[in-house]
Amino acid sequence: MYVKFHNRFFDELNTIKEFIAKDSVNRANSFVDDVFNKCLDLKDTPTAHRLSQKVKKNNARDLIFKGYVIPYLIDDEVIYVLGIYKANEWEA
Repeated sequence: MYVKFHNRFFDELNTIKEFIAKDSVNRANSFVDDVFNKCLDLKDTPTAHRLSQKVKKNNARDLIFKGYVIPYLIDDEVIYVLGIYKANEWEA
């Protein structure tokens, strides 16, 4: 099993990174590294997180990390990371 990232995820993560970087570039880079590491860990335990609140599919899950929600889909051999958002800011 491997992890694949949707373009929307990269766009949303970059927006978050830019916001954090206004305060600290080092913290922004560290946050991005931590997010990627958490997402890559999904290949080991893909069903460990809650069913998705926004994506209404049985194979959709939400990884919660530092107050952000990272929705993803579990397929046979691939985990698709769809995006990253805070609270109610994201629409499927």
